[in-house]
Amino acid sequence: MYPKEFRYTREHEWMALEGNRARVGITHYAQDHLGDVVFVELPGIGRALRKGESFGVVESVKTVSDIYAPIGGRVVEVNEALTTSPELINQDPHGRGWMLVVEVENPAEAADLLNSEAYEEYLKEAGH
Repeated sequence: MYPKEFRYTREHEWMALEGNRARVGITHYAQDHLGDVVFVELPGIGRALRKGESFGVVESVKTVSDIYAPIGGRVVEVNEALTTSPELINQDPHGRGWMLVVEVENPAEAADLLNSEAYEEYLKEAGH
């Protein structure tokens, strides 16, 4: 269920490294827990993010949740499709529902992120 090439946070974000860039989104678990996503607020191109910093908001029929950067860097791309079709996050959270791409400043920051097996184990241990 969770792509093996991705890395995950305990806050349920995923990151896929693509050279010196990282594509970021929320996990299947996160979108399922949120329910139907109705609005997404993402940062502008060029914004600098620190690892662990809130970079946006996902609003669902149930709640509003912050989204946190799994790695530091500068935003170089945002998924504009989410502006008009936020439901892509529910339909394909690890694919078309991606949120942004950052140019990574320090790849070593990814060292403490979870691989897919560790993330799935984390979900089990946390009772999810």
